[in-house]
Amino acid sequence: MASRLVALIAIAALLVAVGATLVTYRAGRLPPDHAPTVDRPPRISPDCAGITIPPNVAPLNFSIGEPGQRFFVRLVGAAGEPIAIASRVPQVVIPAKRWRGLLQANRGRDLTLETWVERDRQWKRYQPIVVHVADHEIDAYLVYRMLEPVHHKWREIAVHQRDLTTYRESVVLDGMSFGAGCVNCHSFVGNDPGRMLIGTRSPRFGAATLLASDGEVKKIGARFGYTAWHPSGRMAVYSLNRVWQFFHEAGTEVRDVIDLDSALACYHVERGDTRLIPGAADKARLETYPAWTPDGRYLYFCSAPMLWTDQKTIPPPRYAEVRYDLMRIPYDIGTDQWGEPETVLASKETGLSILLPRISPDGRFLLFCMCRYGCFPVFQPSSDLYLMDLKRGNYRRLEINSDHSESWHSWSSNSRWIAFSSKRRDGEFTRCYLSYVDETGSVHKPFLVPQRDPVFYDSLLKTVSVPELLTGPVPITGEPLLQAIRASPDIAVDGATGASPPAGRDEPWQPGIE
Repeated sequence: MASRLVALIAIAALLVAVGATLVTYRAGRLPPDHAPTVDRPPRISPDCAGITIPPNVAPLNFSIGEPGQRFFVRLVGAAGEPIAIASRVPQVVIPAKRWRGLLQANRGRDLTLETWVERDRQWKRYQPIVVHVADHEIDAYLVYRMLEPVHHKWREIAVHQRDLTTYRESVVLDGMSFGAGCVNCHSFVGNDPGRMLIGTRSPRFGAATLLASDGEVKKIGARFGYTAWHPSGRMAVYSLNRVWQFFHEAGTEVRDVIDLDSALACYHVERGDTRLIPGAADKARLETYPAWTPDGRYLYFCSAPMLWTDQKTIPPPRYAEVRYDLMRIPYDIGTDQWGEPETVLASKETGLSILLPRISPDGRFLLFCMCRYGCFPVFQPSSDLYLMDLKRGNYRRLEINSDHSESWHSWSSNSRWIAFSSKRRDGEFTRCYLSYVDETGSVHKPFLVPQRDPVFYDSLLKTVSVPELLTGPVPITGEPLLQAIRASPDIAVDGATGASPPAGRDEPWQPGIE
């Protein structure tokens, strides 16, 4: 009995000691005050120095790139309880509950990350890193395409969705689930996940587009390219592209893509039909990348002159001279009437090819890419992000660009955040970055989508692209979509034009979207 009592007292003492240690760390007790200071911030990955983050984002776990045997970090704000973490490994995992509390207590203010590293029994303290917490939240969900670096044939292509407030991730549709098929061109009405178009291609089931809405899925017997929903949700404009990949003998990026022919068409949900758009289906030009204004009165798109008549030579002559203009065309959904197209920004003025226009939901800014030539920015190391102020008509190259390709991008529903793809981390794989855009149009330093594992991106050998920010999760995923793929089309649409040859079992590889 006495021995049991002694054991219980020892266990209780141990628990008290552990509890005291935890309280000490929570209170922010530091390694020795006399630790020498290193005159620079610590190397950490992913980089978070000077970034602006949403107050509802998951913890930004990271790895310390300084050699040592013990590590100590403390995250402090003007309000809320500091977070202190001691570790014998350089990977830092931040407690989610305490992180959320600290962010909410410091909305609109700065957080300071303090770091100590012990090496050979000598502690060193590094200069602090400052992270700003924005007042504006980001849409909670991100939908994106994940695939291996494509060179000749596709495989393991899937569309995923991720809860940005946690690390929860799920698959919307996996191409491997229907015979090594391809999944691409997912699009939504604004930032609403309730109505989705998603393209599929398969040697067995052919090419089609799935419409998921109101709890059901319909299969449209046509291949939609880059798609933009009208804000009403009553119709969608999509591109018809005859896309071809080719290769350079040498260069930073040897892959390249050309649109041999392209045009824009509109699909009316209620009528279930599709029509070419007058003024955006000119046989002498290449039209692609549609984007609506939030009021639905204008359709923006990209257009370039076709510089060849020979459709068999790949690449065609003068392919490196193709540069797209930014265009727009008025539309009245009440009368279903289109106006005359007009040039918003000409490639002759910029000397670059203008691609991927996306307009902020408040109608103020237009985000787009420009690169040396062509239609496929992800394969163009010169591709950078630009922002146009639609009130003033001026535009500028953003300071957040890198030396590598910046491409596919989208806006949050409150117009304060953008998600975009970039190869800046290693020049090879696209990753998704998030940036804050304030009311003046200043775009703040981007950060990688956070992961539970601090070294997640070091071993990810897939590209992450076409990120779309949504206010909630996609409600229809998996099996209902697969059943529609396997079935005959519910809606027969004649999508065959000079820009959209029929798909077949022996169709050559087409890159779609990386």
